[in-house]
Amino acid sequence: MEAHSILSKKGFSVKSYGTGSAVKLPGSSPNQPNIYPFDTTYEQMYQDLYQKDPHLYTQNGILHMLDRNRRIKPRPEKFQGAKERFDVIFTVEERIYDTVLEDIASQGQVSYIPVHIINLEIQDNHEEATLGAFQILELCELMRTAHDLENEIEEILQEFEAKYSRTLLHAVAFY
Repeated sequence: MEAHSILSKKGFSVKSYGTGSAVKLPGSSPNQPNIYPFDTTYEQMYQDLYQKDPHLYTQNGILHMLDRNRRIKPRPEKFQGAKERFDVIFTVEERIYDTVLEDIASQGQVSYIPVHIINLEIQDNHEEATLGAFQILELCELMRTAHDLENEIEEILQEFEAKYSRTLLHAVAFY
């Protein structure tokens, strides 16, 4: 959602989704996450965690993250089954990248409109999320200024990888 927030502020049309069976947030211990169905609002999650342990969830940044999220949209959304079509989809974990590819492939090609799926691996913490969001913004700006994205995207991604010493995963799928 950090990338969603930053891209939105820079004028990009953005949607954000989860791919799991539920929303999982860190709990009081690693083996006790807080699990919410996708129809739970960010406000409800915030209030629930605030009632459970305001100090813990303030200290670990979860309340701050939920506060930001509830200002962006009411609730999380699940990617599988989404009807929107995109030019580019960014994922931040290889597991999510694989899920997105599988979901698009399972829909069958109807219109043969391409979508670029790009994974930038980001550790799940506030600092990495912020850095990753700005790197995704940079990629979006480079893609927006491309004269012919289909022919220039590989070069854009390779230059990004060289600049940041990061490996990106990239695939083209079709709707």
